[in-house]
Amino acid sequence: MTTRHLTAAGLVVLALGCSGEKETGGAADSAAVRADEVMLSAAQIQHGGIRWAPAESVSAAGMAFAAALPGQLVPNEDRTARLGAPAQGRVLAVAVSPGERVAPGRILVTLQSPEAGMAQSDLAKATAAVASRRAQTTYARSARERADRLLALKAIPKQEAEKAVADDELARSELSQAEAELGRAQSTARSLGAEGRPAGELAVRAPAAGVVLERLAVPGAVVEPGAPLLVITDPGTLWLTVNAPEALAGALRVGTTLRFVVPAFPAETLSARVTAVGAGLDPATRTLAARATVPNPKGRLKPAMLATVLLPAPAGDGSAPNVIVLPDSAVQLVDGVPTVFVAMPDDKGGAHLMARPVQLGARSGGAVVILGGISAGDLVVVAGAFSVRAELKKASTPKMEM
Repeated sequence: MTTRHLTAAGLVVLALGCSGEKETGGAADSAAVRADEVMLSAAQIQHGGIRWAPAESVSAAGMAFAAALPGQLVPNEDRTARLGAPAQGRVLAVAVSPGERVAPGRILVTLQSPEAGMAQSDLAKATAAVASRRAQTTYARSARERADRLLALKAIPKQEAEKAVADDELARSELSQAEAELGRAQSTARSLGAEGRPAGELAVRAPAAGVVLERLAVPGAVVEPGAPLLVITDPGTLWLTVNAPEALAGALRVGTTLRFVVPAFPAETLSARVTAVGAGLDPATRTLAARATVPNPKGRLKPAMLATVLLPAPAGDGSAPNVIVLPDSAVQLVDGVPTVFVAMPDDKGGAHLMARPVQLGARSGGAVVILGGISAGDLVVVAGAFSVRAELKKASTPKMEM
């Protein structure tokens, strides 16, 4: 196994001085041994400009990352609402499905609840009480004003005028109490979602715009207060969670940019900025948890997607592992899967070429890190991989019988 120290700026310099193929000709026709293998003659190899070289293991110490760790995309909890039942009741209807976008204030779940009926009744009583107290206050104010006029004319005794003043102040106090009770009843009904609803019904509304991530409510089910009904999230940003082993814990700092790849988009290297780092190691796993925020304006990334996180190397860290780096052109997408071609040359200048799915890491300077799928020393096609893919596809296509 060959090991070299490679800097981030020098990723391009590898496997380019390996053009030691033979230029002997051959008349053998290409034949697919299996769906992922193809035999090419010397002429085909020369025509396609195909070259291979041993995969080299290089030190990651000088690269922008030290290790590849498993991670996962999860909803941004700062933009996620987990809605529960505000009271005991029976689910009447669920108006949304998973994946559906909702607007703020939209009714999502309707329940029938005794507490909703009581809240609506209290609200009606409080409303009626306020109306009655306002009428009494209006009458008391008129009586006081009349008594003041008559007292000025000395048409009534002072005691009667003082009683009118006391009645007016009492009516005002009782009106204030009634309005406070009305406010409490309105707040209770509003918090339950019963305000403005039919008798005994309450509605659970969307607190903000988002996408329905989970639907847990089932029509007809009886639920207790706080029982989970729906999960709504804004997919514009996600969280990337990762746990770094103790030896690499120093690489995680708030503000650090992490690079990662997901199986859904294997040819892309995505980035996220670390926004939170655990205060201490998990005593069971001896790992440090960290969280990064991932921009997701188009919603391509989905919660629960797995990711391979390329952990930055701490300054002065000498424990970085070895990785395999290949030119970008060595990696081809075969049926949507990143693939390289491993060569087994024959003594006639031809070669038996096998497709190997690989796991990609970071890209830099025209080169890409290979996290898995091949081993150091494997003869990998570093030039003409596109021609190999074309021959592989041609060999695997069934021939039409005439």
